[in-house]
Amino acid sequence: MKLLKARAMLLRIVSVSIVCLGFAQAAPAGMIPTGHLVDNEVRAESLSRIELLLAREDVASQMVALGVQPEQVLERLEAMTTAELLELESNFDEQLAGGDALAVIGTVFLVLLILELVGVTDIFKSV
Repeated sequence: MKLLKARAMLLRIVSVSIVCLGFAQAAPAGMIPTGHLVDNEVRAESLSRIELLLAREDVASQMVALGVQPEQVLERLEAMTTAELLELESNFDEQLAGGDALAVIGTVFLVLLILELVGVTDIFKSV
């Protein structure tokens, strides 16, 4: 009697195992392009150079004086693309602390003008 119950249990386990074998999926694999590896290496090097510049005592004290926490700067650096990091690194000495005010004003005016022309807003009613 025990032998029959054991065989029935074993038969059920084997049946479930065979059915579940059909659900196994293979993981897709492929070659990693060289460009991705080079891009990651360039990004890591650029990020390390920028972090070295930001770790200087005078730069860190100036950031704190302006109300910027170094942790926030590092988080934002991690979120930047490789092209943005390379551009930042090449123009690091020329960067303005608050950005170019004329460019910001021009951009805002351009956005308002486009919204007016499309008919989304009525900002320039008297014009």
